[in-house]
Amino acid sequence: MRRDGYDVQVARSGDEALDALSNSVPDLVLLDIMIPGPDGYEICKKIRANPDWCDIPVIMLTAKGREAERERGLAAGATDFVTKPFSTREFVDRVTALIENAEKKS
Repeated sequence: MRRDGYDVQVARSGDEALDALSNSVPDLVLLDIMIPGPDGYEICKKIRANPDWCDIPVIMLTAKGREAERERGLAAGATDFVTKPFSTREFVDRVTALIENAEKKS
């Protein structure tokens, strides 16, 4: 993502992710389901419940490719859901499209 010109902030746990969001609202959140602490599903629900964050596009990432995981992620409020492994170029294109779409809405 950095190579494509994006400013990236990394959180290594669910609690770190929430702290980072409290300090600076990003254009988009990439959220791994299996992040330590509150998992990705819980973090996504908290993002959607906060009026300051609820419009941030959220892409959930997982190594679990089952349809049930995808449905659970989307039900938690994810904008998009990506299963690992994935094409880096296609992933960057998805991120770019979601950010551009969010900017048009605001």
